[in-house]
Amino acid sequence: MSLVTWQDLCMDAVDVDLQTRFWAEVSGLEVADGEPPARLGGATSRHTLWVNPVDRPHRVKNRVHLDVDCGSVDDLTALGARVLAPASENAFGWNVMADPEGNEFCAFVRPPDRLPAYRIHGIGIDCADPEALARWWGGLFGVEPTREPGDDWWTLSGVAVDERMTLDFAPVPEPRTEPNRVHWDVVGRVEDLLARGATYLWEQPHWTVLADPEGNEFCVFPPG
Repeated sequence: MSLVTWQDLCMDAVDVDLQTRFWAEVSGLEVADGEPPARLGGATSRHTLWVNPVDRPHRVKNRVHLDVDCGSVDDLTALGARVLAPASENAFGWNVMADPEGNEFCAFVRPPDRLPAYRIHGIGIDCADPEALARWWGGLFGVEPTREPGDDWWTLSGVAVDERMTLDFAPVPEPRTEPNRVHWDVVGRVEDLLARGATYLWEQPHWTVLADPEGNEFCVFPPG
């Protein structure tokens, strides 16, 4: 049984207009409301991406980042992205990029017949203990995490925007030092999540901000 269901994605931005326009093009979403906090919309409410104004710029490598499909790296750089590590020069097989505010993301080049309308296909989460955190979130979503032979990361499938989108928990030795600039929101009961090991951070009028066992912030909206 799941304790939470997916609601939407959120991204912090100093320049909300710039980031809204960039991520609308990259994600395949449309700008539903450009006023801060800006809202990008798609086929369902689960596709929503909020761009929230903050006064804290990107200073350290993101511990939560987005994975996207694209037609070419040139398409992304034309929108204002930068290449940090091209696929041809790293061991991953995908391109490590930065958006106009420096937020890292991974870009996977697809042929035209495999380029979907919604192009965010994953969320990467840096972890001290990826198996433990994947199992914690898997317990909330009611899904068992998986790992392919030889991989050092754990994956949750079918819990986010659509069946294709994954949450990927990878080992990273650096400690967490800054609030995340990307997070997801869920629907659930705060008391259930606190009982499972979440940490209470603060209250908002319509939601509660919690942190998972590794300190990653997320927002909880009440059912109904």
